Amino acid sequence: MAARRVGVSSWHRVLSLSGRCGRCSSTNTALGKTVENSEDAREEIVLPRRKTWDKLAVLQTLASTVKRDPTAAHYMFQDDPYLMPRNSATARLFSLSKESGRNAAKYIIKEFPHFFDKILAEPNIPSLMPEICTPQIEGVSEEALKERINLRMVKASVDLFDQLLQAGTPVSLETTNSLLDLLCFYGDGESTQEKESEEKEDLEESEVNASEQETPKRPPQRGSHPSASRWRENNSAERIFKIMPERNAHSYCTMIRGMVKHGASAKAYDMYTELLNDRHKADVHTFNALITAVPFLKDRFLERWELIKTFLNHMAQQEVQPNVRTFNAVLKTLRRCGGVGRSMAVPVIKEMEALEIVDLAPSGIISEVLDDVEKRSFTPQDPDDGKFFISAMQVCCDLKDIKLAYRLNKAMEKGDNWKFLDMDRLNLYWSRFFSLLCMMEQIDVVLKWYKEMSPSLFYPSPKNILDLLQALDAANHLEMIPSVWEDMKQLGFSKRRDLLEELLSLMSRDQQPEEIQLAFAKCAEDIKTVHEQSGKDQAPVEWTGSALGSVTVVFSRAGRTQDAWSMMEHFQQINRIPTDLVMDEFLNCAKQTNSPDEAIKLVKLAVSLGLPSSQKLKSRVEKEFELSENQKKALESIQSDSDSSDSDSDHD
Repeated sequence: MAARRVGVSSWHRVLSLSGRCGRCSSTNTALGKTVENSEDAREEIVLPRRKTWDKLAVLQTLASTVKRDPTAAHYMFQDDPYLMPRNSATARLFSLSKESGRNAAKYIIKEFPHFFDKILAEPNIPSLMPEICTPQIEGVSEEALKERINLRMVKASVDLFDQLLQAGTPVSLETTNSLLDLLCFYGDGESTQEKESEEKEDLEESEVNASEQETPKRPPQRGSHPSASRWRENNSAERIFKIMPERNAHSYCTMIRGMVKHGASAKAYDMYTELLNDRHKADVHTFNALITAVPFLKDRFLERWELIKTFLNHMAQQEVQPNVRTFNAVLKTLRRCGGVGRSMAVPVIKEMEALEIVDLAPSGIISEVLDDVEKRSFTPQDPDDGKFFISAMQVCCDLKDIKLAYRLNKAMEKGDNWKFLDMDRLNLYWSRFFSLLCMMEQIDVVLKWYKEMSPSLFYPSPKNILDLLQALDAANHLEMIPSVWEDMKQLGFSKRRDLLEELLSLMSRDQQPEEIQLAFAKCAEDIKTVHEQSGKDQAPVEWTGSALGSVTVVFSRAGRTQDAWSMMEHFQQINRIPTDLVMDEFLNCAKQTNSPDEAIKLVKLAVSLGLPSSQKLKSRVEKEFELSENQKKALESIQSDSDSSDSDSDHD
């Protein structure tokens, strides 16, 4: 994205790392969607004044009247209701499959354009129409070579270049450089969709946390990418570069950037040395690539920082103006420089911005950035621009700063800033924001955001559900638990043991009004089914003593004696001991429903388990229940059996 240009003199301040600091005014941006308020709904729709509207204006006007439905899934899934995702994992899977289908459609259009020669769409949108992918110029000529380069036909371009050389036809330096651009971008392979997407580098956090003296794990060959080098020896790009009668700075810079991109960092550094020996200057993009390759050129952290400073010195000497990607390249490389990187990162940021810093705290930096960001709309300038809002929201969570989070959220709704995040980043951002809401906001505000965010903006993670349950507990709004349980089933979290334990613990902790207690019992019945059911590809959830006790208590308080007793029987089956609270609640239920037989069974169970409370339970049954003669004899026989077993053990 656009950022303030910093002059060459600023680089000298970076390298000297003097004590003078500047205020950070980073303008990275990201994506986000915010809940539309009621004022948006009352916005006046302004139509074009002319009587004859073009078709595109009509579509744009109609689109401006559409408001987001908070109960609907993300718009990318709405064309196929069968594929509505249930949680973030399936949302990611469906979005990837949809993109795969889109790429397949592009391939068909590209490979078989003659099937799409009729344009029926109104209005006609050129970007959605098939591209002309068939060469129109025949024969062996430089113009034909240019056409194939523009069509990104790698193999055909190389073959035609070789034919021109064999025929003794010289190829201009400009065209040869264009061919090198093509080869270095695709790595001497065809221009497939897979080649076009760059692999994201996996930054090892262990290196960031390691000490300066430690030597990080290195690949077998210095200067190579962690994954196997994708730059073949003596490939077409190297061969063409070697036979070029003349080379300029563009030729060297293209080769360097291609080598870095495809994992040949050591070769790129050697090529840069040749560039300097031939008295050429590298451009800013080449320096950016070399800085990102530093971790693969040097082993020790201090050596990496020294090489970064060398490249920055060369930029200052060659009067190369840095850009945003230069800043990001330096900071990314510093992340892999251990303690040296941590000590240099803040000074680099301060000097790059060349402004005075008042507050170096993370919230102060983000607040000052938002002063500029929240009033503007941006276009991406770096692949990592979308990470700004996610990282900033994490800082808000760490600092528990809800006001700053609201400002951050407001900045995302400005213009097209929300377009920066893909499905994964979008869900991650909203997940962090919702966790902060649960921690800091009133429960009414939390529930409002929850209702308007899920599932149209994000799919709650298990942690989000746990945060919501804890927020309901803190606000004493446990009547919302049945609704949360329905969402858990919809999201596919009904077998998450941590969530089940928390849910049951809240439902069984205190006595609730009758209506709420009955709703809790319905949830407990569902949870019981979850524990008992098993499919072909899944095993049932195993009972724990705490889960059994909680379900028993919930059933008992709802007056469901038979269901509660079935839970009591499970204790003996899984060799668990019920607590005194569970026993007392069941006995209260048996008394409320006038079920002396179940009360006697409880005493018998307590005796068989050897519980110290068995005598107390027996006394309660004798006092609180109207027992028939047979029931009294049954109760006495239980005690007699117990006494006889005790005397036998004493005699032994």
